[in-house]
Amino acid sequence: MNGSVWRKSRRSNTSGGDCVEVAVLTGYIGIRDSKAPGAGHLALSVASFAGLVAQVKRGEVGLR
Repeated sequence: MNGSVWRKSRRSNTSGGDCVEVAVLTGYIGIRDSKAPGAGHLALSVASFAGLVAQVKRGEVGLR
């Protein structure tokens, strides 16, 4: 994971809260909280990540 480029979501608010970052890692997509990058990340296959994004866009995922 060293040297990975993490990008903040365009949907993250500008005041510093609710920030999600993603990175293309070896063999998977990483997702982490930008406020706590050292706390670890969620690793999803490319297909699973694409499915999650599609579900969020359709409003099928309950977001806080």
